[in-house]
Amino acid sequence: MAVALTVPRTMAAMKLAVLRNSMSGQKAGSIVMGGVLGLVLAGGTLYAAFQSGDLLAAAYAVWMLGWIFGPVFAGGGDETLRPEYFTSLGLPPRRLATGLLVSAFVGVAPAISLLALSGLVVFGVRQGPAAVPVALPAMLLQLAVFVLLSRVAVAVMGLALRSRAGAVGAGLVNGAILAALGQGWVFAVALGQTGGIPAGASAAVRYLPSGWGLAAVEAAGTGAWGRAGLALGALAALVALLLAAWAALLARRAGSVKASARGRRPMTAATATGAVVAKELRTWSRDLVRTHQLTFAVAYGVFFAAAPLVLGWTAMLPWAGPIFIVMAAAMSANLYGVDGTALWLTLLSPGAADVRGRQLAWLLVVGPVAAALALGLTSVTGGPWPMVLALTAALLGGAAGIVPLIAVYALVPGIDPHRRGNNPLRSSEDDGAMTGLAYAVLVLVALTGAPAAVAAALYGWAGVAVGVATGGLCLWGFGLLAQRRLHAQGPELLHTMRTGKRPAAKPGSWAKFDDLPKREQIITALCWSVGAIPLFPQGIVAGFLKANGTEDRSWFLALHMPEGLQWPVIVFMVLLGLGVYGLGLWIPYRRRTR
Repeated sequence: MAVALTVPRTMAAMKLAVLRNSMSGQKAGSIVMGGVLGLVLAGGTLYAAFQSGDLLAAAYAVWMLGWIFGPVFAGGGDETLRPEYFTSLGLPPRRLATGLLVSAFVGVAPAISLLALSGLVVFGVRQGPAAVPVALPAMLLQLAVFVLLSRVAVAVMGLALRSRAGAVGAGLVNGAILAALGQGWVFAVALGQTGGIPAGASAAVRYLPSGWGLAAVEAAGTGAWGRAGLALGALAALVALLLAAWAALLARRAGSVKASARGRRPMTAATATGAVVAKELRTWSRDLVRTHQLTFAVAYGVFFAAAPLVLGWTAMLPWAGPIFIVMAAAMSANLYGVDGTALWLTLLSPGAADVRGRQLAWLLVVGPVAAALALGLTSVTGGPWPMVLALTAALLGGAAGIVPLIAVYALVPGIDPHRRGNNPLRSSEDDGAMTGLAYAVLVLVALTGAPAAVAAALYGWAGVAVGVATGGLCLWGFGLLAQRRLHAQGPELLHTMRTGKRPAAKPGSWAKFDDLPKREQIITALCWSVGAIPLFPQGIVAGFLKANGTEDRSWFLALHMPEGLQWPVIVFMVLLGLGVYGLGLWIPYRRRTR
């Protein structure tokens, strides 16, 4: 018994020590940002506990989905302590899983989730004094279920990404879930139109594991102690079942992955650029992580554009193609980093137009899918053809130029592909930098489509020519800058890739995020996280809806204002978003090296 308790206690102490000594730099800013957002969501959950059981059950269902899919989107979740670290100790799988489970409760996310789950206590107090003693164990068991579901989901996803069918299926599910979360306002409006949560949906969320704790508290409040005990017993049994499943998955995680050579054909190319294109196309077809990312981008674009169909609104369907392009660019933002130290092969072939080859391969992979989505879904709604075609052309060229440019100027050291087999979701150790890079690409690629969008809105079909021209210029110009950077700074990029450390900044260069004081790191992270809200949904999207005469005001602030103030508010929101992003750029510029 003493040994059984020593392993979890030691792992928890190890996790706490690692977190205590790593609270610096960008990781600290990411943790603070996540903590602030989590506290806001926890506050909303506690508010739901004061309203009704149906609303609280729906809130806990969202928390459960966040625990399941959040780590998948974050590159495999928290792996401060990895199973591989303890392989040489010879621990039984169940004991290893128990120790890792206990260590998983050490961190900001479990603490905030426990705060949100304290809504069970609040709800129990409202039900009666007898329900409070049931709410306390229900709260702890519910948290254990959330954490274990997260761990099992990541382990299952890692196994799924070892086959092409699994990678495609995982991408479809993840893209649909994230699109539904991003379009939450649609479902909120739909629920508002129906007068609240439908009876069927209310019953469904109560039957989910996230609602079993609430069911126990409600049963205790009405004196149904048998039902309360049954619900708590079901939670305890689920914890034991998930722990056993996780232990089995941990044992399989160490298994090797064998690649099949069946059906491979030799690569042939007449030029150096052609060789790069052939190599990249083979990588896109064989790297299951890239397969998952591409499928995810397709699913996100389609489901994000199709979500307003719940309200009977079809006008967003044509934008599935442009949305897919922007998301595909964000997924491939670290184009050179994911190759790992194989970058030295590129540096030893200076005559090869590596950037141009990667650009062409990216267009060959993304372009046909984007064209099919744009043409097919626009034909369903009958337009707007000039705007969709202009944006599709501009964004394809802009993304093909921005992706390699960002990849060489803001390279995030990645894990060599042959070393990430135990957790295919984790392609880099720096999840915060990877997330920031993806957001930066989202914004920059969207900006490359702005001239074409304005031209199409003002001059109709002339905007298509503007889109083709701007897309071509971005493709050529940004690609040229990326190629020069790769040739001039290739050894430094390889050094960054191998060591994870960037060379010392030259005089006059902008301060790095890690070199900023913690207060300014938090402000900068807030600017880059919050700036999109006034700029895009409250500014650009609201302006588009206003220009098209849409009557549905939804959550767009400007559309709720008097007629004479709507356009000024839209302009103010756009300027506010640009100002917030500008502040995020000005802070590191102000502290540039002397």
